[in-house]
Amino acid sequence: MARPHEELYELCDYLRSVSVGLDSYEPESQDLPIIDSSGEEMGEMGVVKTQNREVLPGLRFLREEVKRDLQVLQKACPFLDDPESTSLLPLSTNAPYPVAVWQELLQARGAVAIYRTFHTVTHPQASRKPKNGSAKEHGVKVDVVADNGRRWIRVNTIKNSRILMEFCEMDSYLTSSDEDDGDGHSSLKNEKLISQEFDNSVLRMSRELLEAAKANPCSSNEIPSVTMRLTRLDPSLSDTDHETSDPRIAYTIDCLQRMGIDVQLGERQGIVKEMDNTSAQPIVFEPTTHINLDLSALIALISDTTHSHLPRDPEDANTRFIPPQRYVEWKKQRVRMLSDSPDAPSTWEDSGIHSKVLADQAQQEMKKGLLQDMHDRLRSTSPDLQNIQFWTTQEARQRCLQIVFKIAGTKERQRAEALLSCSIYSQTTTIPTHNQFWVHSRYPSNFIPLVPIRLYPSSEPDATSLKSFQPNPSSLFMTSLTSTCRNILSQEDISRHRESQSPPGHSAAPYLSNDEGDIPPPAVALANPKLTVHTVQSILWGAALGWTTLTTNRSSVKMLLKEMKRSTGGGALTYEPSNGNETARTSKAAIWIVKPRSLAEGSRSDCCSE
Repeated sequence: MARPHEELYELCDYLRSVSVGLDSYEPESQDLPIIDSSGEEMGEMGVVKTQNREVLPGLRFLREEVKRDLQVLQKACPFLDDPESTSLLPLSTNAPYPVAVWQELLQARGAVAIYRTFHTVTHPQASRKPKNGSAKEHGVKVDVVADNGRRWIRVNTIKNSRILMEFCEMDSYLTSSDEDDGDGHSSLKNEKLISQEFDNSVLRMSRELLEAAKANPCSSNEIPSVTMRLTRLDPSLSDTDHETSDPRIAYTIDCLQRMGIDVQLGERQGIVKEMDNTSAQPIVFEPTTHINLDLSALIALISDTTHSHLPRDPEDANTRFIPPQRYVEWKKQRVRMLSDSPDAPSTWEDSGIHSKVLADQAQQEMKKGLLQDMHDRLRSTSPDLQNIQFWTTQEARQRCLQIVFKIAGTKERQRAEALLSCSIYSQTTTIPTHNQFWVHSRYPSNFIPLVPIRLYPSSEPDATSLKSFQPNPSSLFMTSLTSTCRNILSQEDISRHRESQSPPGHSAAPYLSNDEGDIPPPAVALANPKLTVHTVQSILWGAALGWTTLTTNRSSVKMLLKEMKRSTGGGALTYEPSNGNETARTSKAAIWIVKPRSLAEGSRSDCCSE
């Protein structure tokens, strides 16, 4: 014997399955076009990989909504088991709505958000938080933001009976001198259906979605398409309370389609996501033949740690840099002697911390050397390395030479001059040759065709400077990264002026002392103080040309990704080839992150020359 209200029991079971699915849900792997040789997890850099597995914006709200509806149904089940409840009306529940959103999420390609609210130009105040006591700001809700931001999905669970009530209310306001009491619907087919006054909640919702989509284009300035999922509205079926279905239901759907909305009728079946073998395979990213170097990469390529003979073991690495005990004792005594002096160091441990960082870098080099890693990866792009070129900005070159002149050892200076083909800061009278870069290196000459580094013609790529290149941004990610960098730099006129006026003795760089003649601090970006202008300029050049940017500046990459996510809603943080070849599993990287290598020659505690 069937239980009363069997459909609610089935819905309850279904909600349990959805709740379990939401607890274990992980979206498609968002393959950032980044080579990470640092040995660290992407963590917060990506959208989906976090320790707490908060894998998608809005997922928590959907999970809570499903569990709340499930609790309501579970509490009602004992009451529904009572045979006397058979004659009662079915229990009203909102459960079909979150279930439909879950089904859309499972089938969506490139989902980047759930339950996201967008605002329109018509309501500019919506970007501000409402003050105490003020009305709730107007916004348009999108249930699933899919296709990396290019498609908006909105679920509408309105039933035939509910929209017919709207039509009845509309009829009460519409009058017609030719009204036919026997066939009111027929007259509507001829006149009222084409009336400009025809409207309902579904059409109003759709117009707001389209308006918001125009006001919130993707990073490529593409207006998102809108999909309307009408789970319970069916023009082909008669409503339970009416002998025939109202033709205005079909007309509503026709209006939606003519507005440019993708209309989907009925509920999706099944809750198991369909996946093919191709999508399960991660994309392998390779560097481009032209490599863009930022300041941090230049320093790493010059560093003594990168080129000197490897320590025998971790203890040898520590001995190479960590000060001996006699030095520590001397440092303690000196700190006590100078304790009343304003020039006294803050703590005697400072030098020990710096030495530990250098020892850690040496041990990292023991695992796999920077140049060896570059050599192996570049050979996948160009087997004989003949087509490989390295480029950098004039600002990165200038600051690198200034830093090298200030704190580098003799061998590191020689490498810098050979690498950057400049002896302006040299204290010798000889002009370095290209081979001098490899003289004191454990690697053979021209192990990688680094020398000489080529310079871009201007600080930032513009129409004029790009004429001598063939820009080829390979993905939506590259295009969005370019746009983000340009947006940050567009605010930098005041910042550049401040940098040019910085007094010679003022410095905020952590690797410089306070001695006279220090390098002026780098200008920070007004849009994000955690980014420096020269770093954004460097990455902009690589993104605009479609070249891989090599950097050790992991924190700046994270900041830029956050800026991209903020401006695109995460839509550009999944790799997507511009040629549309979705089956290609090997593609070019936009960014290549390696472990930092500091200028270490002057900090070595051993006395033997390499």
